[in-house]
Amino acid sequence: MNAPEKHPPELRPITDDPRYIGAAVSRPGARRLVEGRGTYVDDIKLPRMAHVVYWRSPVAHCRIVAVQREYARLMPGVLGIFDGADVATICKPWVATLGHLAGMKSAPQYPLAMERACWQGEPVVAIVAETRAQAEDALQYLQVEWEALPATTEMETSLAAGTPVIHPELGDNLCFTRSLDTGGVDAAFAAADVVAEATFHFGRHTGVTLEPRCQIADWNPGEQRLTVYHSQQAPHMMQDLYARQFGLAESAVRVICKDVGGSFGIKVHAYPDDFATVAVSMLLKRPVKFVADRLESFTSDIHAREHRIHGRIAASKAGDILAFEIDDLTGIGPYSMFPRTSAIEGNQVVNLTGGPYKHQQYRANLKVVFLNKPPTCQYRGVGHPIACAVTEGLVDLAAAKLGMDALVFRQRNVIPDDAYPTAGASGIKLEVLSHEECLRKMEALIDYPALLAEQAALRDRGVYRGIGFAALIELTNPGAAFYGVGGARIAAQDGATIRLEPTGAITVLCSVGEQGQGAEGIFAQIAADAVGVAMDKVRVVTGDTDVTPYGGGTWASRGAGIGGEAVLQAGLALQANILKVAAVILNREAGELAVKRDEIIDLDSGAALLPLAELGRVAYFRPDTLPPGFTPELMVTRHYAQRDYPFIFTNGVQVSYVEVDIETGFVKLLKHWAVEDCGRVINPMLVDEQMRGAIVQGIGGALFEECLYDASGQLLNGSMADYLVPMSGEMPDIVVAHVQTPTTSSKLGAKGAGEAGTAGAPAAVMNAINNALQPLNAAVFSQPFTPEKILRALGKVV
Repeated sequence: MNAPEKHPPELRPITDDPRYIGAAVSRPGARRLVEGRGTYVDDIKLPRMAHVVYWRSPVAHCRIVAVQREYARLMPGVLGIFDGADVATICKPWVATLGHLAGMKSAPQYPLAMERACWQGEPVVAIVAETRAQAEDALQYLQVEWEALPATTEMETSLAAGTPVIHPELGDNLCFTRSLDTGGVDAAFAAADVVAEATFHFGRHTGVTLEPRCQIADWNPGEQRLTVYHSQQAPHMMQDLYARQFGLAESAVRVICKDVGGSFGIKVHAYPDDFATVAVSMLLKRPVKFVADRLESFTSDIHAREHRIHGRIAASKAGDILAFEIDDLTGIGPYSMFPRTSAIEGNQVVNLTGGPYKHQQYRANLKVVFLNKPPTCQYRGVGHPIACAVTEGLVDLAAAKLGMDALVFRQRNVIPDDAYPTAGASGIKLEVLSHEECLRKMEALIDYPALLAEQAALRDRGVYRGIGFAALIELTNPGAAFYGVGGARIAAQDGATIRLEPTGAITVLCSVGEQGQGAEGIFAQIAADAVGVAMDKVRVVTGDTDVTPYGGGTWASRGAGIGGEAVLQAGLALQANILKVAAVILNREAGELAVKRDEIIDLDSGAALLPLAELGRVAYFRPDTLPPGFTPELMVTRHYAQRDYPFIFTNGVQVSYVEVDIETGFVKLLKHWAVEDCGRVINPMLVDEQMRGAIVQGIGGALFEECLYDASGQLLNGSMADYLVPMSGEMPDIVVAHVQTPTTSSKLGAKGAGEAGTAGAPAAVMNAINNALQPLNAAVFSQPFTPEKILRALGKVV
């Protein structure tokens, strides 16, 4: 016999015949999509379906004086016009707070504004008509009388005396505050040889999904049952919320998510118009479709990232980081977002700042304040890009003051790879990371000495290029108490059901949905290996609360780590059941058999004994040939919840190489590298796609994207003509490499990878720009890093 193949201990195979796990396999569903056979919400047409559009507040804050509906009702096709009071008769208000965020507050919110509209874009009136065009025509004849109220639009003055309090019953505009102090910060700064500090600003921006938010609500009065077709990330969460807000049994609500054209966190929340669309369907007793247009998306979708952070770092002359300190002020909307809340991003900034490093002293203060702007909440990365940029910006400042190379300074200070499990200074629990290995791999990948030599030579010619490093941590695979401990009914577990079909194929039903990230592809890979069938024999079904096991859905980089583990466990259980059936059919012991390549084989000789198709035929159609009392069980369900840690952290390093034109302030991205450790890589091609896409989104926040407002809270650039997103022409080549350090919290060993690119890219770009400007004694810390800001830092504009 040949000697067994050797694998690194941490990457040993997890199935008997590993063909697909770890392989770069094309997505099974890609062909269907590129041939135009996808089914998105706007493709769905139901009998008697009506269409709803919303009159949204045109200003940041106003009192609703009167709604005159008469003329609009006369327009062709109009079926109903509803205001906040109409909808409130069947839908309860909500208060978006979490119990474990002590002291957090928010005001009750309704699907449609009741007496006041508190941001430009808040839905106030719903108009329903036979067609979308008819509803929009009628909208022009709706007369809403409103009285402008003072708007609170600036974080810096939101808590000052004399600033209008948005919700007087709350007492002030403070939503949430948190402080963290390890106790030795002042002593660490007093003893430091070097102290560096800066104030970082992060512009408010939003996700621009290819498919806008949309839904069809279908209330069937005959069955007393609600079906909602949704473009959503968490179908079971929405099922629960609809049931509770409308007083229905959970079994009376079905949420179906077919194809979803991108999410990025934008579609993981419950929006006021979600509930309003359901309400008008129930009032009219017919299906109602809502599809946001691109313009209203800018004021109705959640925003993120509006922070001002003053940060300090202390270091010794030997090059050791001693302490970090931050003060974070962040502005949200007039309400905390339901049900995940708008305090999570700031809370994660506190937890993550300084994360990769081995310092012991840390102090953070956070204030989350209400503003008359669209609500902010979880968007791809959720605090990571902010914490990473602050951490890595301060690390570069300290290295420069010490006269140390930025890479060498990081190599000296990251938590050693052999120190795990450990805890960061903020108290976060870290299972196993690989910053030292990632830095070594990155140094070789970019050929750092050659890059430094090129940079120096070009500087002598007046060409200013910069090299920017960013070491990062990313929380993934959240544990069982992440939301539940605070009272939000969002499942931390996910489930998978796998069924052997009579033909020998398998069907996988999983509670984690496909949002374009390739989840269905990796589930097919995992299931094929776990059961022992070819991947083309696997069908995956997701996104239907009537069909799939109960689960949390797609968020927090948990699809592979949580959903994938459930699929693996279900597949292994099904294989064991298949072997029991085979043993009965063949009159053999189950331990003598194995499933391999769609066949039952003899374990010792490898000889094929029984095709799975024949086993399926006998089990389903000829059970009379089986012994009395034996029943084939060829459909199994398994659930998985990560219980070992609050989160399973992943890590990585990114480097950006840029050129800054000091005459125009324009930044040219030359190349970007990422070394990522997301545990076991299920599909290298999909992980690389995820990393590149996430990096592009991170670059968008760093250089282009920002929601700009005037002093009265009016959005100034709410269109694709004015809101800049990165395009292919602006993007550099992105090189991705991997270190694989599997988590031991699961058999699969997978961590998340979907947000790490967004987490590290802004910091790497910022540090690269500042590295380029270093000879000119200039630096920028306000994102996005526009040409105007760079020229201002250079003293060329005032």
